[in-house]
Amino acid sequence: MDVTRIGYIPSMEEWEREFTFYYPVKVRFSETDMYGHLNNTVPFTYFELARIEFFKEIGFMGDWLKPGNPYIPVVADLQCDFLKQVFFDEELRIYVKADKVGTSSVDLHYMGKNASGEICFTGRGTMVQIARETGKSAPWTDEMRNLLFNQGNR
Repeated sequence: MDVTRIGYIPSMEEWEREFTFYYPVKVRFSETDMYGHLNNTVPFTYFELARIEFFKEIGFMGDWLKPGNPYIPVVADLQCDFLKQVFFDEELRIYVKADKVGTSSVDLHYMGKNASGEICFTGRGTMVQIARETGKSAPWTDEMRNLLFNQGNR
């Protein structure tokens, strides 16, 4: 795929440099197809694993998991762009960063790199904080917005 055609990445070099957080994964046999390469649904699972660890790292998951907490995060949309094949037993780093922070949403970007440092796939998705009872969006607190904006300072 021509990386210049990925609409959410204006400059690949600049975009790549902005990532600081990653979560390591190793491709399991069950995640591959009959040709031995990563099934096209699996990066979405990797995005979820990395996203949860990212949210733990910046201090979000604790509040969301507390009994009685009125708010939960939901995925509003998610996409993946495949750049390079990935095979069984490869070690990957799944990078996550907050790109745009809205009133109750955040656009997250993802990058999957192999052990050689090559970008194998990229992705983006919107997470929205909603009220459990109503299902309506719930604004970030000032503290949460600061944590999202300052993610790279950890």
